[in-house]
Amino acid sequence: MKRQFDDVLLGSIELFCLAAELSSFTAAATAAGVTPAAVSRSVSRLEERLGVRLFVRTTRQIRLTDSGRVYFEQCRQALSQLTEAERQITGAQVEPSGPLRISAPTPYAHYRLLPLLGEFRRKYPDVTIDIHVSNRNIDFADEGYDLAIRGRAPADSNLIARKLEDAELVLVAAPSYLKRAGKPKALADLAKHECIQFDLPSTGKRIPWIFMQDGAATDLPTEGGLSCSEDVLGIVTLARSGAGLVQTYRFIVEQDLASGALVELLPQHGGTSRPFILLYPHARHLSLRVRTFVDFLVGKLNPGRAISK
Repeated sequence: MKRQFDDVLLGSIELFCLAAELSSFTAAATAAGVTPAAVSRSVSRLEERLGVRLFVRTTRQIRLTDSGRVYFEQCRQALSQLTEAERQITGAQVEPSGPLRISAPTPYAHYRLLPLLGEFRRKYPDVTIDIHVSNRNIDFADEGYDLAIRGRAPADSNLIARKLEDAELVLVAAPSYLKRAGKPKALADLAKHECIQFDLPSTGKRIPWIFMQDGAATDLPTEGGLSCSEDVLGIVTLARSGAGLVQTYRFIVEQDLASGALVELLPQHGGTSRPFILLYPHARHLSLRVRTFVDFLVGKLNPGRAISK
């Protein structure tokens, strides 16, 4: 095998990654025990080798270019795999450690993921967790995430998709709305009601409601003068205020149903669900902290399924 990387180049890559992580040549130099000039020379050496600028430099700060972000993510993963390989061989990593970046949609984060993280941190205090709570689809390569939870598996073959659960849907309204507008007794009655809509952030299209009809799950378009986008919890807040009907996940409104703040409607057409999927990149040497978190989350939310790959 022809040698492509000498010791100087590998050292330059490590210093480049430190500078990218800390957004500072000076901070990277302090962390590595070298001078800021040595970090600057290392980055310049890489830029000359690659023929691209990795950082935009000003007198006050440095910022990765688009090419720099791509290179940083690939280098970060490569260095992480080298470190993990050494730990596996030497047995140095008995416990998972290091940073973990997770992206999760608003409802699942608040009602499923976040309540579990305290327990995970108590078990694995050396793992630090950065949570991105948003319904926006993230890019693993460009944004440096280790895991994401989404409502559907993408076509990207570079990602492993693990189902966490099929989350049950339920149709609800506040007693104040039902007192004013009446209670629907059949699916056809929904046409006469204010049906609060949610627009998918990825497409801008409204999500059809799903009901069991004649033994099968059926999409049913509904209409209403109120709609939300980005944050699906907004439609639940509207329903609680008596603004109309909404179909949402049972795990969001189970306490409202128990207290009577919301009322379940058309239970004879209930029982439908939507999946939540855990996504993470394929990797020959998946880091121990990622494998441990996957096992933990799947074990908590879907204990009947096989453990992580």
